[in-house]
Amino acid sequence: MMLDGRPPGVANHVRIALVTGDADFERLARTTFGGNAQIELDVTATTLAACKGKLDLGEAKLVLVDLDADHQEEVLALQALAGRLGGAPPIVVVTKAFNETVARRLVQIRIADFLVKPVEPIELVRACARAAQSQPGESVTEAQIYTFLPAAGGVGLTTLAIQTAMLLMRKGQRAASSTCLVDLDFQHGACTDYLDLEPRLDLDEIEPRPERLDRQLLEVMLSHHSSGLAVIAAPNRPAEMRSFDPDMVTRLLDLVSSNFENVIIDMPRTWFPWTDSVLFGSNRLFIVTEMTVPGLRHAKQLVAAIGERLKGGPQTQVIVNRFEQHLFGPGLRRADIEAALGDAFAGTVPNNYRLVREAIDRGVPLDEVKAGNSVTQALRRMLAPPPAPKTAAPTSADAGPKVRGGLFWAR
Repeated sequence: MMLDGRPPGVANHVRIALVTGDADFERLARTTFGGNAQIELDVTATTLAACKGKLDLGEAKLVLVDLDADHQEEVLALQALAGRLGGAPPIVVVTKAFNETVARRLVQIRIADFLVKPVEPIELVRACARAAQSQPGESVTEAQIYTFLPAAGGVGLTTLAIQTAMLLMRKGQRAASSTCLVDLDFQHGACTDYLDLEPRLDLDEIEPRPERLDRQLLEVMLSHHSSGLAVIAAPNRPAEMRSFDPDMVTRLLDLVSSNFENVIIDMPRTWFPWTDSVLFGSNRLFIVTEMTVPGLRHAKQLVAAIGERLKGGPQTQVIVNRFEQHLFGPGLRRADIEAALGDAFAGTVPNNYRLVREAIDRGVPLDEVKAGNSVTQALRRMLAPPPAPKTAAPTSADAGPKVRGGLFWAR
């Protein structure tokens, strides 16, 4: 996804006007947007109040304001700017202060969105994309992030992640260029093995300087399946247990989500310093487990842990893989699974070992082995948008944009 919603290579310049007196935030913004040749960042290195209403926005599609909300003159300057612009271009505010008073003022001013420092790069990209998308006539598509996390080893997560990527790719607006599968299991990842591809992500090259990772370098490190699916994966390091710099992972996912419509992430079971932000940045978060009592217990514990760590994050859903229903024999039944997992239960994927084994051995999608197979059909049902939660009708006090701060990878 680009800020303008166009595929890579289509010429369309997007200008973002940044107003900030914070040198650190200016550097973060330049690094965040610097890898995209289609985005021009025009920086006014001072506070909004110091501009005294003389801010020249030119052809800007978006105004990004670093606001010191503790100073009344800054808030008044923002109010005047918003009144002058009337929502076009939209304004995104970044502030270090967040309390009920600040939130109320920003809602009254009717800015498009705001973030609370410290801001993660992906959060900044997505806030700007959402704001740009709200403009009449703009065609902006925000990347949809589908993350798969195993509750235990050997639960079939990679097979489900790959098949999900294939399903989403066929639905993509840009066909073959729409979808990217990202294997973040740097120690034991198997996505390229399953697809008979060569992993091309060179971690040793990009880790010392993550800011070097741009669209051109990303293209070099992409593997391409014959179906059109793009894959990001590094060669396995089975004897090397190490955690990579969170900035490298963030930069990688930032760039991928800026260039693809759908991003599917295959996560390792081990929890790393960057795991929280990756999970928080997901649109859909699936825990994959197996049809055993320990498997269900692990999944339930993981759902609870994620809910505690990532308050305000995506709803965690559990997929029970290799499901077999025995009507009269011993063992777990679907009713047992539903009782154990409650609202977190997303559904089951039937056990079809022969189909999956043949697909893996041939390096092809499941549908190429057998079209309309039961595994694909089950996944398709689970990928349908979840029903919206029932909420009370908003009152006048609830009107205005929703506010959310806190930890973020990308959403």
